Amino acid sequence: MMDEWKQFLDDRERRQLLRRLVPSTGRAPALAVRDGREHVDFSSNDYLGLSSHPALIAAAREALDRYGVGAGASRLMSGDLAIHHELEEETAAFKGSAAALVFNSGYQANTGIVPALFGRRDAVFADQLCHASQLDGALLSRGKLLRFRHNDPEHLDRMLGKHRGAFERALVMTESVFSMDGDLAPLAALLAVCRRHDCRFMVDEAHATGVFGPQGRGCVEASDLAGQVDLVMGTFSKGLGGFGAYLAASRTVIDYLVNTARSFIYSTALPPAVIAADLAALRLCRSGETRGEELLRRAAAFREALRGRGWAVGGESQIVPVVVGESARAVALSKSLADRGFLVLPVRPPTVPEGSARLRFSLTAAHTERQVAAVVEALGAP
Repeated sequence: MMDEWKQFLDDRERRQLLRRLVPSTGRAPALAVRDGREHVDFSSNDYLGLSSHPALIAAAREALDRYGVGAGASRLMSGDLAIHHELEEETAAFKGSAAALVFNSGYQANTGIVPALFGRRDAVFADQLCHASQLDGALLSRGKLLRFRHNDPEHLDRMLGKHRGAFERALVMTESVFSMDGDLAPLAALLAVCRRHDCRFMVDEAHATGVFGPQGRGCVEASDLAGQVDLVMGTFSKGLGGFGAYLAASRTVIDYLVNTARSFIYSTALPPAVIAADLAALRLCRSGETRGEELLRRAAAFREALRGRGWAVGGESQIVPVVVGESARAVALSKSLADRGFLVLPVRPPTVPEGSARLRFSLTAAHTERQVAAVVEALGAP
C-alpha cells in the first residue's frame, strides 16, 4: 500500500500536479512574506481586506478576555454561547431569512446540510462546476447525483423532465460566484426551473458574501430573490475576513439540522473570538463601510487590461482566471511572477478540468492601482 501511495505522489510530481504546503512567515493586507521576501498577494480570498480590520481585531480581543480561547464543547453540550446566537440572528437578518445556523467551515456546512436533508430515495442535480464540498455533500446523502451543464438552466430543465419523477425529493445546487471561474450563476432562471419541477434550491454564496449585492448581502439579494431560495449557504472566511460558515433558511429547516446535521452535532463550537470577529465583519457590511462595488469595478478594469495583452480571461467577479491550458505552463508562469514579487498560484487538475490549468487572480479591496498595473506588466503577453 505504501508503494501505491509513493507511486501516486511520483506521478503527480511528474505531471506537475503535486500539491505542496509553502508557509508564509508574515502577512499584511494584500501582502505575503515567503522565503524571506515580500510578495503582493493575488491568491487570497480576503476580498475586502477585513481580516486585519481594527474592528474585527478589537472584537476578537474582547471575546478572548471575556470567554478565553476555545468554546470547550459542541453547541449541543456546553459550548453554546449567547454570542453564537447573536451571530445567527444577525446573519438571518442580513440574508433576509427566517433563521440561520453557523457551521465550523464551508466544507462542514455543505457536507452536513445535504446528507441531513436528502437521502437514498432522492436526487441531487449539481452544476458541472460546483465546489468539491457540494459534491461531497451530495455523495454523502447516498442519493443519485446528476450533473447539469455549467450555468445552463435549459439543460437542467430537460434533465429534470427526464429524471425528476423517479425520485421522492430533489435538490438543485449551484454556486452564485464560481470559485475557479469567477462567473455568476443565472439564479432567477435556475429558481424558475426548480419551482416548475418541485425541487429545492441551494445556493453557495461563499465567494459572493460581502462583495455582491446591497451591503454585500450576496447574489441572491442582488437578484431580488431574498427569501425565495430554500437554502442559502455562505462563509465568513472570505469577503468577511473571519472564519466559519452559515446556512440561511426557514426556522423548520434550521431546527431540523440542529437535530440531524452530523458535522454540526459532532464538532466543537467555533471559538468565541472567531464568532465575535465574524459579527463585527457582518456589522461593517450592514453599515455600508465595505467596498464591494469598488472592488468589482477594479476587477473589471483588470480583466480588460489582461485581454488587451492577449490573455484568455474569464470571470465576472473579483476572481479573474487566466486560462493557459497545460499545467506546466501555469506552474512556469506562477514561478515567473513570484520571481518578480507577485504571489499568483496555479490551479491545475483535478481542481479544474484537464486542459484548463490557469492562474487564478483574486483581487481585493486592499490592492492598490499601482500593484494591479504592475502585475499586468509583469505577466506581459502570451
